[in-house]
Amino acid sequence: MHPVFELAKKYNVAIHYDDLGEWGVDELRSEYDPDGPAIRINKRVIENLPLGEIGDFVAFSIAHEIYHHRERLGEVPQLRDRASRETAANDFARELCGAAPPLP
Repeated sequence: MHPVFELAKKYNVAIHYDDLGEWGVDELRSEYDPDGPAIRINKRVIENLPLGEIGDFVAFSIAHEIYHHRERLGEVPQLRDRASRETAANDFARELCGAAPPLP
């Protein structure tokens, strides 16, 4: 089992695989819901990935959203602008997963 699943369990964050809808030219890969807390992985993205890339995609997405959970808990500072927060979440995920996310 990838360590991100253990980390989600430690934080008591549920993981769901859902259709996150249409986003026009943008693609929503995953989202964090603090009210769960839960992470939703976009099934639409998974359905379009080669089988060998799905595990890396899911692990990276969970790690990215765990960063946002850690922001909510105050474990990491919440940066002022959204772009900086997303960059920090991606950097955390790359460090935790040891790779960049797969692209569909």
